[in-house]
Amino acid sequence: MFVFLRLPLLLAVATLVGCAATPGTAELDALTRTIAQSSFRDRGVAKLDRLQQDEANRLCSAADVAGAPLDDASAKALEAASLKTIRAPSDGRYLGDWKSGERIAQNGRGLTWTDKEGDVNGGNCYNCHQISQQELSYGTLGPSLYQYGKLRGVTDPASPEARAMVEYTWGKLWNARAFNACSNMPRFGHNGILNEAQIKDIMALLLDPKSPVNQ
Repeated sequence: MFVFLRLPLLLAVATLVGCAATPGTAELDALTRTIAQSSFRDRGVAKLDRLQQDEANRLCSAADVAGAPLDDASAKALEAASLKTIRAPSDGRYLGDWKSGERIAQNGRGLTWTDKEGDVNGGNCYNCHQISQQELSYGTLGPSLYQYGKLRGVTDPASPEARAMVEYTWGKLWNARAFNACSNMPRFGHNGILNEAQIKDIMALLLDPKSPVNQ
């Protein structure tokens, strides 16, 4: 969120600075934070703590502003730290109900100021991905996930042969930055956007051979 706010805020800062000496990066960052914090307020479930970046967001935002990819050492460190945050299913079962997973993928609600505390969030998956062939409207920010399991040879998600792909997919949904330091994919499990049961249902949508995704 912060990275998208920075450009217009910097323009506002430039207007305020006027003809004065050009401020340094640290001063601009401080002014940007001040303006951002004064422009927002707590409203419903949308709290001001969203303006506080964690280390991953801070480093990736800085790389975006600089117009250069994150350096290899920092990227590997972020991925290693993110990998440690992934929690396996509490009951050891990775797949739920693909029909429920489809509803979650279609649902774009959640985490806005109009939502109530305790409301169930959607995954909004079609905003970035093609998933089923029947869906006519989908985003292309992320790769197509149509036939996700089939193309990866997952004919039985419970088999030992499928274990690595199942665990990778779970990890990607839980915290995508474990595999791509500056991934734009929401960290569904790590940030509590989706609960464990919901992630299991998305897993089933992607990997269950009976899911329309794999037909």
